[in-house]
Amino acid sequence: MNRRITDGIESLIEQLKKDQSFDGSWNYPFETGISTDCYMIILLRTLEIDDENLIKELVRRIISKQEKNGAWKLFYDEGDGNVTATLEAYYALLYSGYFEKSGKRLTSARRFILKNGGMEKVHMFTKIMLAITGQYKWPSFFPIPLEFILLPNTFPINFYQLSVYGRANLLPIMILSDSEFQMKTKKSPDLSDLYVRQNDEELFHEEEWRSLYGTIKSGIESLLEIPSQLKERAKTKGKQYMLARIEKDGTFFSYYSSTFLMIFALIALGYKTTHPVITRAVNGLKSMKTTIDGCTHMQYTTANVWNTSLISYALQDAGVSGEESVIEKANHYLLRKQHTLYGDWVVHNPNSFPGGWGFSNINSFNPDVDDTTATLRSIARDAIHNPSYRSSWERGMKWLLSMQNEDGGWPAFEKNTNSPLFKLLPIEKGDFILTDPPTADLTGRTLQFLGDYTNLSSTHPSVRAGVESILTKQEKDGSWYGRWGICYLYGTWGALTGLRAVGIQPEHPAIRKASSWLQSVQNEDGGWGESCKSDSQKKYVALPASTLTHTAWAVDALISVSDKPSRAMKKGIEFLLENLEKKDWTTEYPKGQGMAGAFYIHYHSYRYVFPLLALAHYDRKYEKS
Repeated sequence: MNRRITDGIESLIEQLKKDQSFDGSWNYPFETGISTDCYMIILLRTLEIDDENLIKELVRRIISKQEKNGAWKLFYDEGDGNVTATLEAYYALLYSGYFEKSGKRLTSARRFILKNGGMEKVHMFTKIMLAITGQYKWPSFFPIPLEFILLPNTFPINFYQLSVYGRANLLPIMILSDSEFQMKTKKSPDLSDLYVRQNDEELFHEEEWRSLYGTIKSGIESLLEIPSQLKERAKTKGKQYMLARIEKDGTFFSYYSSTFLMIFALIALGYKTTHPVITRAVNGLKSMKTTIDGCTHMQYTTANVWNTSLISYALQDAGVSGEESVIEKANHYLLRKQHTLYGDWVVHNPNSFPGGWGFSNINSFNPDVDDTTATLRSIARDAIHNPSYRSSWERGMKWLLSMQNEDGGWPAFEKNTNSPLFKLLPIEKGDFILTDPPTADLTGRTLQFLGDYTNLSSTHPSVRAGVESILTKQEKDGSWYGRWGICYLYGTWGALTGLRAVGIQPEHPAIRKASSWLQSVQNEDGGWGESCKSDSQKKYVALPASTLTHTAWAVDALISVSDKPSRAMKKGIEFLLENLEKKDWTTEYPKGQGMAGAFYIHYHSYRYVFPLLALAHYDRKYEKS
């Protein structure tokens, strides 16, 4: 098999070299379905911005994704379709002006929406977009009042206990909800026929939530100011928070959703639609467009740093010399992207200096643990002999270690922002939005970095605490849930490779159990495949086919725990070698997630990166030993 593996590795290396951009990065698309495409049309039409070419391009992509029954899906095996995605597409196409309600396309879409519960059944954040644009009545109250932003950090529940993603998206909503802001135009379509029944949503039904709301209300009342003054101070603080966190391209935190919401929040606060801040924000969103299969897609953000750090590391692990230009260019790019600015992370980590890396080429103050470890892997060899890289490495290491939670795990963006109180808020998918818990995949990947690339021993307090955090999160069947990938295969891969890197032996019961589970879910063709349904159902759901990425994760995990190649491993390697050139729905299937049942990510780099790592690790451990 050795020659075939070598050929496979070389073909992947050549593909990645060919795809590198001039600046040293890899700008593979960050693809997230049609939602951002729809929102862009709705935004442009609502602000009455004339960009007909972009609208036509987005319409073409949206319509190309419609199923035969008139619906749109989030992923291949979702079933008949997704009511939220279908309503967003219906609204955008109608607002574009290029489709009529009576046409075949929209008639079948409307039929699907009504059959599946109508407008009331769409995701909460879509309802908010509908309310902003005059298509849906604001609920009697939003669960978090605007004055919440004024509560001091010493209060038991406060603004900075939300995750940074939660703050970025909920603050504009708090501003908009406070005034029940709505903005319609003469060309706004009428979606009233998508109601199955009209009712004012009641969010005040849970006793625990009523108690939590009472606590927030008491805290606000304790501020001892006239309500109108409190309101104005909250608006001012909210505006200042948003304006201070606008990136150079004009986007708010570099995310599409938060920027979209900020635009309307600022308008609600009195900004004209032609204000330079609004114009820059719209242009910032436009700048994130990409092309996929000849169609224009609005990215939720860009993934340049993530792609580049993963690819540079994978290429080096596969034998590409750090002196080759492909690595030099990539690592120089990454060096330039290290953060020097303080972000919200400093609130819970006040004794550390900036030094992490963010996800996108836009991001300059919102670093995350995963991108930081990925980049540190990439520059590890350079840090040994190059002073400039050494300085960068040391700053990154200090920031990374400082981000460990009190419970031993690592979060994504901010430490110790996992308050159980926020789980009481009646916000749909709140567990994915409001908190930033430590997860097995993130903690495992951090341990894998510390074990393979640093001199920290298995007895180091940070390592020991990380191991304990992972072991406590193992499922009964032996798997681990992965928060940022799909899903149990991702989490188990991250946990196993992390545990092994820091010296946990293959005989350990947790590792043996996980290894047995991985082999038990292998498909007949030798590969592995997991459905996006796993995250919503909170259990492993098999995909009706194997994928390159899932297979690579499983094989790489098994390699890490075995001294000899097993039959399962060999079959997995065979699957990878036979399907490296494959292009079908399995290669386009989302392998990343942002929010269960609502937000999935197709990373175009994954089909190359993870098979390359699995093949390289197999070759080095078994074929060349």
